[in-house]
Amino acid sequence: MSIQFPVPGTAGEKYVPFEARTGESSVVFFTRDLSEEGFLKIFDRVSSVLEGKIAVKLHTGEAEGPNFLPRPWVKKLFDERLQNATIVETNTYFDGSRYTTEQHRKTLEINGWTFCPVDIMDADGVTTLPVKGGKWFDEMHVGKTLPEYDSLLTLTHFKGHTTGGFGGSNKNIGIGCADGRIGKKEIHTVVGSDNMWSIRKEEFMERMTESTKAVLDFFGPRACFINTMRNMSVDCDCDGPQAAPVVTPDVGILASLDILAVDAACVDLIYSLPEDGGKAVIERMEDRHAMRQQSYMKELGMGNDRYTLIDIDNGDAVITAAEAVKDIKPGWVPDRYNTFWGRNHHR
Repeated sequence: MSIQFPVPGTAGEKYVPFEARTGESSVVFFTRDLSEEGFLKIFDRVSSVLEGKIAVKLHTGEAEGPNFLPRPWVKKLFDERLQNATIVETNTYFDGSRYTTEQHRKTLEINGWTFCPVDIMDADGVTTLPVKGGKWFDEMHVGKTLPEYDSLLTLTHFKGHTTGGFGGSNKNIGIGCADGRIGKKEIHTVVGSDNMWSIRKEEFMERMTESTKAVLDFFGPRACFINTMRNMSVDCDCDGPQAAPVVTPDVGILASLDILAVDAACVDLIYSLPEDGGKAVIERMEDRHAMRQQSYMKELGMGNDRYTLIDIDNGDAVITAAEAVKDIKPGWVPDRYNTFWGRNHHR
């Protein structure tokens, strides 16, 4: 199915170059190794904060979507590192292949998420978490079972997003942990409106970010974030096979204990791609006022938009975003993991 989201206006909060930012700095790790091995290697840099029962938040995708995280990467991570972990998801607000729990379970099977436990957290209802310091919410409705977990690992496919401009760790948590009937509606829809996507632009970014803050305040220091910059359509994985074709070149994998820093670094890498390689995603981010995600995270004290980028491929050298992407050619080239797609690749 094709999901019809709103098309916001073109004005909005502007991108602030790294050099113009102020405040403290956080560490962000970076690798160009887009493989199972690279995924494990960068996970090991941030995983020390995980303990107890671990929730792994990732976007498992609409049925047969082509762009979400490669299943073999996540399987290897579970096989070799995550013996006490569960993928966590919630049902969707829109009527797609994950709208009901029954549909969602079938889609998980279609997409190959059968090698580990998957908890659809709102299958049996909702709970609330307080939103501290928010201007839109005092509490956010999330999947009922979320508080049963001790730690949070966020595995994010960084890409464009039809409403948010870009989908990083902030979107993955803020939308992905909100339940499908109440929480997501609170983020997306003006009360009493017939248009379910009536909240747009800066207000949408702020509501989504407050939802994320509620989750991260619950987990405290027991959370880490991994963003994979690969198969970056301008559309979300919610669009499934109907997502716009990928044109942005693959970049690498980033990880941090700071959600704002890791999302900000991904945005900087997009802006730094040579020869206008990031043009499509940049246009999507600017058109949707996406930079309000970052500035509002900073206002809410969720992290730093300044960071030290550590190149784990080259002896932990400190590099800039421009140095990280200087050898990337414009245009997208499918990698070996794209051969997994097709009706029988999960079997």
